[in-house]
Amino acid sequence: MLDIKFIRENLELVEKSTKEKGYKIDIKKLIQLDDVRKEILVEVEALRTRRNEVAAKMKGGKPEPALIEEGKQIKIELAKKEEELEKSEAEVKVMLKAVPNVISDDVPLGGEEASVEVKAWGEKKTSGVDHLDYAVSRDWVDFERGAKVAGAKFYYLKNELALLENALLQYGIAKVLEHGFTYMTVPDMVSSRVLEGCGFSPRTSEQSDEYFVEGEDLALSATAEMPLTGYHMDEILDEDKLPLFYAGYSVCFRKEAGTYGKYTRGLFRVHQFNKLEMYVFCLPEQSKEIHEKILAIEEEIWQGLGIPYRVINIAAGDLGAPAVKKYDMEYWSPVNQKYQEINSCSNCTDFQARALNVRVRRKDGKVEFVHTLNGTAISLARALVVMIENYATEGGKLKVPEVLKPYLNNKEEI
Repeated sequence: MLDIKFIRENLELVEKSTKEKGYKIDIKKLIQLDDVRKEILVEVEALRTRRNEVAAKMKGGKPEPALIEEGKQIKIELAKKEEELEKSEAEVKVMLKAVPNVISDDVPLGGEEASVEVKAWGEKKTSGVDHLDYAVSRDWVDFERGAKVAGAKFYYLKNELALLENALLQYGIAKVLEHGFTYMTVPDMVSSRVLEGCGFSPRTSEQSDEYFVEGEDLALSATAEMPLTGYHMDEILDEDKLPLFYAGYSVCFRKEAGTYGKYTRGLFRVHQFNKLEMYVFCLPEQSKEIHEKILAIEEEIWQGLGIPYRVINIAAGDLGAPAVKKYDMEYWSPVNQKYQEINSCSNCTDFQARALNVRVRRKDGKVEFVHTLNGTAISLARALVVMIENYATEGGKLKVPEVLKPYLNNKEEI
């Protein structure tokens, strides 16, 4: 979330950015609520000071009845005002958490259609094999039994497709290790504090895409970004330890609410999938450069696999709350003859760190919030779609890209 002081000092900027992101939030009302909170806080602090003064006068002898009575009245009034303060602080916090991060100056304005292509790589193929028909015909995937066991859009991977998923994961891990990331497996559940601190919708929201555990303050993780963001929650990191590069492997669970009209066939959009996620904690002055580094790693992964793609600078209206800037990578689908999303990476500046209290102590002793960034190393269900569309042969086999051969017993085809 944003700092209320920053909002006060940059009211016009925050209002404009909030509007550009498509959020309907009355920022001036937030300031008014905070003014009320500050007034109550002044009254509470004055009462606490007077209470301490009265208590000091009562020491060392028998206090005057008037002093005792004053102490009682202060106690009653203070309890009332502290209750008002607690309510006021809660109102401010709820509204403050709803304010999105301010967009970067180089983010295109407008909705999804206003996003701008930054670069493109590779030669587009003119034909390909439908991944679902191909995988079903080879007994590589079973959505029917997945639905029987867990419901629609759950599935079993089998035989060579399950082995191909593992090969893609091993390739992704090797790549992030090359770039100095620490590999981690992470919890598949997070608390509401972590979920909301990352910028995802709470349990009470109709927009929530997460699965919540009934009777527990837990949600199934939608991405390793969630538990990785919480890894240093309530900690103060030393300046010379930053940046910290983590790569988290996790199962991801999503309801995929609000996907009407989007491409959903087969493995492209499912309720459960595996993903390797990059995550960085860094100094504020490092985050722009690291954002570009994460993007470069994503490009390196897909260039290694020989898959044509383009990079999109996401427009403000499609950006989401935590990010100041986001890149999407879209591969060229030879089946659908269009670009489709496979990766993304976002710079969230101090938005998540402020919500989860992740700070850095500078060498001069100053303490401030760190910046956080996230990016997809490889999302495995979609990666399988990409592999089948691009590498299925006319003979019914799937050609193995050179970079994956070491993880598939050096086979040329599977």
